[in-house]
Amino acid sequence: MDQKTEQMLRDLTEAHGVPGFEQEARQVMKSYIEPYADEITYDNLGSLIAKKTGDANGPKVLIAGHLDEVGFMVTRITDEGFLKFQPLGGWWPQVMLAQRVHIQTKDGFLDGVIGSIPPHVMPMEKRRKMVEIKDMFVDIGASSIKEAEEFGVRLGDPIIPVCPFTILKNPKMLMAKAWDNRMGCAAAIDLMKGLQGVEHPNTLYAAGTVMEEVGTRGAFTVANMVKPDIGIAVDVGIAGDTPGVSKNDAPSKAGAGVEIGLYDARMIAPQKLRDFVIETAEMENIPYQLTSIPGGATDAAAFTLTGSGVPSIALSVATRYIHSHASVLHYDDYENLVKLLVALVKRLDKEKVAELTSFE
Repeated sequence: MDQKTEQMLRDLTEAHGVPGFEQEARQVMKSYIEPYADEITYDNLGSLIAKKTGDANGPKVLIAGHLDEVGFMVTRITDEGFLKFQPLGGWWPQVMLAQRVHIQTKDGFLDGVIGSIPPHVMPMEKRRKMVEIKDMFVDIGASSIKEAEEFGVRLGDPIIPVCPFTILKNPKMLMAKAWDNRMGCAAAIDLMKGLQGVEHPNTLYAAGTVMEEVGTRGAFTVANMVKPDIGIAVDVGIAGDTPGVSKNDAPSKAGAGVEIGLYDARMIAPQKLRDFVIETAEMENIPYQLTSIPGGATDAAAFTLTGSGVPSIALSVATRYIHSHASVLHYDDYENLVKLLVALVKRLDKEKVAELTSFE
């Protein structure tokens, strides 16, 4: 990994951007993708759309990562100055307690921690039970509602997980708070970069969508704006190579290749498009893994429901500990994902898209 790529990944993952508050992440993505785009536009929710025209008469290809990360929103300040909150995106309560957060206020960012009760004062049966999110709170060091408000806190303020971008001892293994899904935004940027000076028989739209974690909202609006012929969502997938994860539920391994999604809770990959992606990976000697997820979905599900339907698929990188404060992926998978995206865009000409959308 070169220094420029490392800095881009650091800037993207450390940017704040929970659903509905993607401003900082959007600006970072714009700064990196703009040099490679013919045009930058936005939908009315704030999704970023970078356009690069190869053949203006060719098909329109939409490839998107989502800008938002899982986080929280302040819903109440207690009399003692603690913050109650609402999750933004899916959280498992067990990964939340005693984790650091930033509260984004009108006056800047505050440090805080999701409070936890010391085990010393808990009866044994209570220790064995999971604390529910409704019973959690954030401690910002305030002693009253008045003091919390003086710190700048207001109801509706976003709360963002804290974890700096970290290269582990194995330099291929990268840890960060928001791989889900700044990884997809980075891939969209490197895709545009990889197509510089390269002919492609289509118009490419590389997007950073908003509010994916709360219902793929930006994906609907972006697809309605672009009206693509083919859609590809770029996201993280589930790595099943850690203790306690059944290989029957999550067979993918970090470092074993790009994940090609066959099925999730809201989409079945179109057979022709799926086979085209697999064929392209094999032609380019790009390692891949076939995946299916019984729960959850990606922006590709929203793309499929646009207009009269858009053949779409999800490509991902197997990532450990997603929807937590710190997740880990393998850089080789990211590199191979970008290679596959470049190869697909170069092959998606008018004839190929007509073949993929024909049912005769």
